[in-house]
Amino acid sequence: MSTGPEQALAEAVRAALIIAPGVMAVLGDPPRVYDEAPPEPIYPYAALGEASAAPRDSASAQAVEHALTVHVYTRYGGRPEALDAIAAIRAALHDQPLTIPGRKLVYLFAVFADVFRLNERTTHGVVRLKALTEPL
Repeated sequence: MSTGPEQALAEAVRAALIIAPGVMAVLGDPPRVYDEAPPEPIYPYAALGEASAAPRDSASAQAVEHALTVHVYTRYGGRPEALDAIAAIRAALHDQPLTIPGRKLVYLFAVFADVFRLNERTTHGVVRLKALTEPL
């Protein structure tokens, strides 16, 4: 069974993040970037979150427009650590030529980022990505 465009993009995003030196500097080496975080994660870490996709077909291609969220969680470094993680994630992904099996990446942009206190111990950062892919 082949991977759909949504999963293929998510896998490419995670693969790009785990090899990015800036992400390693903030989230460890190897970086703690999860598709789904473990029950007892080590902080700080990032996890892929919400994803949506919509067809954007043209006359020549079956394009898919994607929205994908990457979440960052910090405990001891607080807001500065979350902001550093967001900056590293943005640098690793924004307008970068990711390889996506079976797809051509037309664009990938970081369109939104936010940092806020989740509770008294945890700071939460959010990076929202927008991408357009087409079949090869």
